[in-house]
This record gives sequence, structure tokens and C-alpha cells, in this order.
Amino acid sequence: MYEQQQPLPHLQHEQEAVQKRTFTKWINSHLAKHVPPLEVKDLFDDIKDGVMLLALLEILSGQKLPCEQGKKLKRIHWVANIGTALKFLEGRKSAYRGSPIRLVNINSTDIVDGRPSIVLGLVWTIILYFQIEELTSSLPELQAFSSSSSSLDSSTSSTDTTSPPVKRRPLALPGGARKALLRWVQQTATKCLGLDVKDFGPSWRTGLAFFAVINALRPNLVDMERVWRRPNRENLQEAFLLAETELGIPQLLDPEDVDVDKPDEKSVMTYVAQFLKHHPDRKQSDLGGKPEEAVTREQRKSQRELKMWLDQLEKEAVHAQETQGSLAQQYQLFKSLQVQLEMKRKQVEGALQSTQRDGMLTVDQALVKQAWERVSNRLLDWHLRLDRSLPAPLGTVGEWLHEAEGALRQEITVQQAHDITASTVHRALEQHKVICRLQLNEVPSFPALSGEYDPICLFKGLLHFCWSLGADRAS
Repeated sequence: MYEQQQPLPHLQHEQEAVQKRTFTKWINSHLAKHVPPLEVKDLFDDIKDGVMLLALLEILSGQKLPCEQGKKLKRIHWVANIGTALKFLEGRKSAYRGSPIRLVNINSTDIVDGRPSIVLGLVWTIILYFQIEELTSSLPELQAFSSSSSSLDSSTSSTDTTSPPVKRRPLALPGGARKALLRWVQQTATKCLGLDVKDFGPSWRTGLAFFAVINALRPNLVDMERVWRRPNRENLQEAFLLAETELGIPQLLDPEDVDVDKPDEKSVMTYVAQFLKHHPDRKQSDLGGKPEEAVTREQRKSQRELKMWLDQLEKEAVHAQETQGSLAQQYQLFKSLQVQLEMKRKQVEGALQSTQRDGMLTVDQALVKQAWERVSNRLLDWHLRLDRSLPAPLGTVGEWLHEAEGALRQEITVQQAHDITASTVHRALEQHKVICRLQLNEVPSFPALSGEYDPICLFKGLLHFCWSLGADRAS
């Protein structure tokens, strides 16, 4: 880790308490993306079995890691899980040195025993590698320093090497990630306002530095004249709230943690680094479409996280189908999973937009597409079986409805001649109408439904009404 004077004994406990709160909030901000969402309540205790730790690393890296899970895990399983996590971290490489990450004095048994200083050291290494190094190394204005021969100080972090690994020259910025982050704050936010920010400790106590960063990213959001002479706590509280509501940055710090003589530098760095994601120059670089730059890595990471989410939803669907219960209960399970899937539709569509000149999908995009199709088809088949299980004649109606909708789901190849495409679409619609009309006429219980009504809407409305009553009552 970067060089830092050891705190006095009476301050060390206070700093560990602040780090514990900050690091727990940081971890939970990522574990909220897990399916199902996870939450760390007591960092030193909840991390012991390695399950939460491996889930965090999977979310951060987009890679699947082996994990022993279950309610009856023993210490040997805990040690194995922690060992998997440490081995994974040691296989990463630093964006600054290009050498593997070094976990100094961190071993599996210490984490399993919940030793505070060791647990906090491990989490800090993860934060430094996955957030601070990764984000600072991708800033365009810092690339000019990449030819320097200076190495990262004693930091124990590394850069994202999600498969396939990104090939680029490691940066060698003087002072490493800490100095790079401080330089970014000074150059983009504080110098223009006359603020002297020279560290990640006392310089942030008044709250003005936080406002300066927000003001640099969103110039019309902060009235600097108004906040200049206000009390520290009031500034800190408003700055944290403003960053959360306007920039979506979680409140990792509490005002009372910063308004002290020596705020904890690691906690402040963890929070400040989140603002790098909103740096305008970084966004312009993202739009440049450089295939080996940070934006491409983040896209791959996002796509892999999306695939993991879809795979997990498919597992939940399989488990739900095997769950015993009434038809109404089964339908509620199906509906909850279908709603989750539909909420991800726009994200999936965005992830599948090709950025390549030939219009082809990347490997990660193709895997997302396959995962989406698998879970969609599984839910569709499950829906069909549920509708078939309805009391007669609703079961027959449900089966016919799926057949009619299947006709509309058939892919239609766009022809060069627009009249050919139009004719194909027209035939598909007519086929859909014929199927529905024939089905209505063959259902003796619904003779009055033929006519000018839209059969597909009638079928859907009727089935959903019956499901809302419950299958048992519908009979």
C-alpha cells in the first residue's frame, strides 16, 4: 500500500472503525448488483466464510469463481474460499507496475479469524486495484506520464485482466495511484477556486473540496459563494447528499468521520475515486471508441455481469419450476421472474448494439444474447405449461394463444423490395387472425366472443383475470 505514517495507538482504533464503515458501504454498493442482492452487516464476521468476498470479486471482475456454499460450511471450507479469492487477486497485474499484485502479510487463516487489520488491508487492496488504480490509469491527461520510469510506491493493487486480457503498457506515475488521484483533484477542481488540497486528510475537513469536485463535474449545481463560510458538518452533509442525488455516488462517508483533525485517508480516497467515473474527459475518451481503453474494458465487464445475472435468473427459474405449490402460487413465481427479465430488456438491447464495423457481435455480446434467449425460452415454455394446466376450456385457450403469438414472433427477413416485405408481414398477420378466429369458434363456452373483438386481447385479458383470481377459484 502507499506510504503513510502509522497512526498513534489511540487513533488507530478510530481509523479502523471509520474504515470498517466506509469499506462496508463500498462493498454493499457492489453486492447490491448480485442476484439475489447480498449485504454485509458486520465486515469482520460476514467475510469469514469467503462467500461474500468471492461474490464481490465476481461482480468486480465479471469472472465466475468456484465457491463452497451452504449453511453447514466448516472452517476448512472457509479457508478454501478465502484461498480462492487470494489466489485470484495474486493473478492480477498492476496498471502502474505491470507486475502481479502483492498481498503482504495477508493469509487465509487471518481472514477466517476475522482479524480487523488484516481484513481491512485486504479490502483496501481490492478497492485500490478495482477502483482507484483502474479509474486513474484510464484518465486521458495521465497517459502522458506512462513513459516515466517511476514505479508505484508500496501499493498492493493491480489492473483488470478479465479474459481476454487487455494489452497495454503499464503506467509509471510518480507516487502511483494516490498521487494520480490527488493530481486529478487539483487540476480539475480545486486550483481554479484557490483551494489548497495537498492530501486526502485535513484538506477535506471543511467540505469545500468535495463541493469543488462536484462543481467541476456539474458547474451549475453548486453555489460556491454560499458554502464558503458555512460550518463543516453542514457542508459535508449537503455535499454527500448532492453527490448521491445528482451523480448517483453512494454516501460512503459520514460527516463526523471527516470533520476531525486527521480524517482517514483511505476512506476519503475510496469516496473521492467514485467521482472519476463522471470525469468529462474520460467520457469523451469513451466516445472515441478506442478498443483497448478503459471504456471497452468496462463494456466487457458490464456484459459479463449481465450474462451472470441472466444465468442466475435461469437457475432461479429451474428451481422455481421444481417448487411444490398450487397453480396460482406457481404462476406468481413465474410472474415475478418474468418481471425481472423484462426490466432488463432495455439494458440487454443496449449491450447487444454492435460497435464493430462489420456489425458482428463480440464474444461477450454473443454470450449475453445466448443467455437472454435461453432464459426467455425457458420462461415461455413454463408459461405455456401453466396455461395448459388451467381448467377447461381455459387450458385450450391458453395453448392456442401461445400458438398465435408464436406466429407473430417468427423472424421476417427484410427484403430489398419493400412490397415483398410488406406482403410477408401481411400474411403473418392474416395467419394470426385466422388462428385466433378458428380457436374462438371451436370453444363452445365463448360463442359470443367471435365478431369484431380483438381475439388476442380477449384471450390475454381472460387468462390474466383467471390467474388473478387464482387457478383454484377459476375452475
